[in-house]
Amino acid sequence: MAGRIEDYALIGDMQTAALVCVDGTVDWLCLPRFDSHAVFAGLLGTEEHGFWRLGPAHASDAPPPKAARRGYRGDSLILESEWDTPRGTVRVTDFMPPRDGAPQLIRIVEGISGRVPMRSTLRMRFSYGRVTPWVHKHEGRTVAVAGPDSVWFDTSAETYGKQLTTYADFTVAPGDRIAFTISWEPSHKQPPALPEPEQSLVATEEFWRDWVDQCTYHGPYREAVVRSLITLKALTYAPTGGIVAAPTTSLPEEIGGVRNWDYRYTWLRDAAITLSSLLRTGYREEARAWREWLLRAVAGDPENLQIMYGIAGERELGEAELDWLPGYENSGPVRVGNGAAHQLQLDVYGEVTEALHLAHMTGLARNDYASLLQLKLIRYLEKHWDEPDEGIWEVRGPRRHFVHSKVMAWVAVDRTIKLIESGDADGPLEKWRELRDDIHRDVCERGYDKERNTFTQSYGSKELDASLLLIPQMGFLPPDDKRVIGTIEAIQRELSTPDGFILRYPTSGEDEGVDGLPGDEGAFLACSFWMADDLAMIGRVDEARKLFEKLLSLRNDLGLLAEEWDPRLQRQVGNFPQAFSHVPLIDTALRLTASGAYGG
Repeated sequence: MAGRIEDYALIGDMQTAALVCVDGTVDWLCLPRFDSHAVFAGLLGTEEHGFWRLGPAHASDAPPPKAARRGYRGDSLILESEWDTPRGTVRVTDFMPPRDGAPQLIRIVEGISGRVPMRSTLRMRFSYGRVTPWVHKHEGRTVAVAGPDSVWFDTSAETYGKQLTTYADFTVAPGDRIAFTISWEPSHKQPPALPEPEQSLVATEEFWRDWVDQCTYHGPYREAVVRSLITLKALTYAPTGGIVAAPTTSLPEEIGGVRNWDYRYTWLRDAAITLSSLLRTGYREEARAWREWLLRAVAGDPENLQIMYGIAGERELGEAELDWLPGYENSGPVRVGNGAAHQLQLDVYGEVTEALHLAHMTGLARNDYASLLQLKLIRYLEKHWDEPDEGIWEVRGPRRHFVHSKVMAWVAVDRTIKLIESGDADGPLEKWRELRDDIHRDVCERGYDKERNTFTQSYGSKELDASLLLIPQMGFLPPDDKRVIGTIEAIQRELSTPDGFILRYPTSGEDEGVDGLPGDEGAFLACSFWMADDLAMIGRVDEARKLFEKLLSLRNDLGLLAEEWDPRLQRQVGNFPQAFSHVPLIDTALRLTASGAYGG
């Protein structure tokens, strides 16, 4: 059985990522890309679906021991786990070097004290645990082959095979260092170069140190901000600049439920807000790479803008279910691909335009095609802004006139007007000012409930929606507007959990709700950070700080957050780690720092 979601650490090479449990088990790894088939899929099934455990030897009928201590080495993505055993102490260092050739996962065992018996248990299962590869020796190296894939296993420890699993039993004493490496290569190519674990470790640590040194934030929440930035960098696909929403698929929003989705793709919304956080903390190169990715992905066809793309800009992300995997804690179905790719979500136009506007305002070198794209997006919105859509939360029920979608359409027009006013683009200024006013008026008349003094989820509805918290943050209305304050207070009343965290919108248990799905979900962490932002904006800064620091306490011991928090089970749920949680963490930290609203 896989660990709790918060039991996992993230390691990665900016092209794929692995999740390492506190007991030393790698339960998730897709090779060679984030969206490739998993080699280890035990996270979504059982050990029969692939895993790699490395830790102190233990009785076969006992659970593997959990590390007594673990943490990242400084500001890096190098994981160090230590076990204290009756026979001594041992450390395992796990990392994936930034790629220069074949992707590698390297694990170095180091004796600290005593003599500790250790075991490596490597069970490779390709195609999300469905295919058992042919494992054999080739010139002294162990290789697993199936179809187009080959994984090479290198170590100085003696290995043996048993029950379609590769084992190594060994003992480490103080000063001993024994390395284990797996490398992926297309099966039709020559073997990958022999790994150099110690040199790779030095280079990886240097890479992360140099990258973190670029961070311009030095406020009181630096530790949380830097760890979030490292996580966002790890979710960036280096060859193209695309940013995945999370490195996992189908980690459930409700344990045992059906709200399980594949997040290993680039949502324009998520990537745009990630770009915003990177720009505000000094990372222009990542912002430039994402803008180039966007222009390639959308190239020539902005009228058919998708809400998400593959990490190289692929458009077809067909959704399928893997029926041989039971799902995380039996939360099925396990899905790959994402059928929401072709939904109409009008808010995406606003998020993309806001990101391009911020890039322009922070001095990112001008790109004429980026300005042209912005103008094309507004010409599309001119004709379509008043249509119903599926909205920010990708409902699988009927389309509605979602208020947040209309607000973000207003943002798109407003930021484009500002681009034209700056002299960096040409467009029908007066016409678009009228359009901006029309959208604003429409939202305030049709999306506002005067009796309750709150904006609503959609035109004519009574439901609330946490995305309404973005109204003041996007500048649609000033924070001191009574309608803004009323909306914030209404969401606090109607969408708060007993812990004070925020739900996205009402769900209906076993019945299908507004999103067209049965079941419930946890508190949405991004929305909870948005609430802290809004509280700070309306002057309730102490309340904002307390909520923010309560949210920080939900991070696991390594500073990582999933998509949601289950208030009933008191545990993280949803795909992990989640960019859409770490980005607003950064933004709220910056806002509270600027306001001086922090303790200690």
